[in-house]
Amino acid sequence: MIRRLAADVFPALGHLPITEITTPKLVAMAKKIEARGALDIAKRALQTCGQIFRYAIAYGYVQHNPASAIKPSDVLKTRRKENYSRVEPKELPELLRKMAVYDGSPHTRAALQLIALTFVRTSELIHATWDEFDLEAAEWRIPAERMKMRSPHIVPLSRQAVDALRCLNELRNLSPYVFPGERDHERPMSNNTILKALERLGYKHRMTGHGFRGVASTLLHEMSYPHPHIELQLAHQERNAVSASYNHATYLPERRVMMQAWADHLDALRTGARSKSRKSRRPRLSSELDPPRAY
Repeated sequence: MIRRLAADVFPALGHLPITEITTPKLVAMAKKIEARGALDIAKRALQTCGQIFRYAIAYGYVQHNPASAIKPSDVLKTRRKENYSRVEPKELPELLRKMAVYDGSPHTRAALQLIALTFVRTSELIHATWDEFDLEAAEWRIPAERMKMRSPHIVPLSRQAVDALRCLNELRNLSPYVFPGERDHERPMSNNTILKALERLGYKHRMTGHGFRGVASTLLHEMSYPHPHIELQLAHQERNAVSASYNHATYLPERRVMMQAWADHLDALRTGARSKSRKSRRPRLSSELDPPRAY
């Protein structure tokens, strides 16, 4: 926050006494940030200024909050919802084969493998720390503060995911991150690393890290896995304050089976082996017919 203030707010407003900062001056500051294409930073700058003014009012420095007279949407452009590029399911086998022989950093190759196996959001993967993993239990517990829904999330780990993590553990340095930055090990891998790796593989504008979520959702539905199980694993489920502490563990045994089947299916696609459908592999679990429950 201080870096954002120093980069954009202080140069425009820092020389003024706080009582002289008006709504139009705040808008001009935000519009200048917007002009360089940093829409999210412009919105955050306005929001941060509003917090500063609320503090100033509480301690008697000013009587009025000029930021409260507007909302960012009143003065800034609305970013169109981004549609994340993703390959069609029929293109997935070739992509998986190319990922398997990616000749870049071993951390990047493992990140590609794990984002396909777990279909978490890119930010959730690259900020993962070793203390979130229990490899003996084959489980990854992402804390609430790192999740979009602000609720803890459990990722059951397939045998393939555990193997990949054990290999990464052999490369482990003093960094707490599973995917440390290449130059600064105290910071995680760049958010663009996976995207750039996919571009190197020939998938520019065709596939993103986030795209694995859509592909997994499509194929798991085709494999006849129940929609609630898939949505829970995607961390899409709506959560309220009462149930937030329980929903992350709902259908956990069934999701373990699903995640292992997903990893096996990816292996089959990559090698060209025939993958059995879910229905032919095992009978339907009785709990799939029951209301959600927590474990």
